[in-house]
Amino acid sequence: MSQSPVTSNPWLALRRFTQARIALGRAGVSLPTAPQLAFQLAHAQARDAVHLALDVPAMQAALSALVHETLVLHSAALDRDTYLKRPDLGRRLDATSRQALLSRLSGGHAGAVQARHHDIAFVVADGLSALAVGSHAVPLLQRVLPPLQAEGWSVAPLAVVEQGRVAIGDEVGELLGARLVVILIGERPGLSSPDSMGLYLTWMPRLGLTDADRNCISNVRPAGLGCDQAALKLLQLLRESKRRQRSGVGLKDEHETMERIPGRE
Repeated sequence: MSQSPVTSNPWLALRRFTQARIALGRAGVSLPTAPQLAFQLAHAQARDAVHLALDVPAMQAALSALVHETLVLHSAALDRDTYLKRPDLGRRLDATSRQALLSRLSGGHAGAVQARHHDIAFVVADGLSALAVGSHAVPLLQRVLPPLQAEGWSVAPLAVVEQGRVAIGDEVGELLGARLVVILIGERPGLSSPDSMGLYLTWMPRLGLTDADRNCISNVRPAGLGCDQAALKLLQLLRESKRRQRSGVGLKDEHETMERIPGRE
């Protein structure tokens, strides 16, 4: 009976606890063929996730079933190549989108931007993984919107932003007149997580804020933080943010136990 050319790894039993690439074995000084091919596939999936375009009509149609109005906006990055090379342009709306939002506020006067007519605005942006928001944004909102509406929160029209980065949520939230904004955005794909979505919430969104002014819930995906858990964490943070009138470093997730979403087991 011939001996296998693959040398086993004593850590093999630990693989069931993590998606990390451990205990892959070796063939001589190289990886076995199967792990090497799996690595190449994961790398290709991550690259594809970065370049995949968001299906805006499908997203808008799905969101229209949840809210009374949806808006399609675009960042100042005209295309994907510009978006990847110029992160700053992905943080601001283009002139057309900004004017469209301004025109909704008291005749478009700049001073109207300061009025906060809504408790919260939700923004969906492709970010670095349109696959992530295309897969998880609607299920997350299906879990979050009904409890907020039942509590009497005023929800602004939902915005879909193409070629957007996290900070663009602050500009959109300000122009929509919202006291709180949550942006659902595709995170940078990892080699085992091409579909990871991040949630960023900001109190009194406006231009010029930094990451210190935001709270983040990351790795929202079936193999990470599931939509049920993410929705509960987000609801808890939103309620505390509204009560304390702050976000970012001044707002911590102090809930150690997870409550049940009404109507879900």
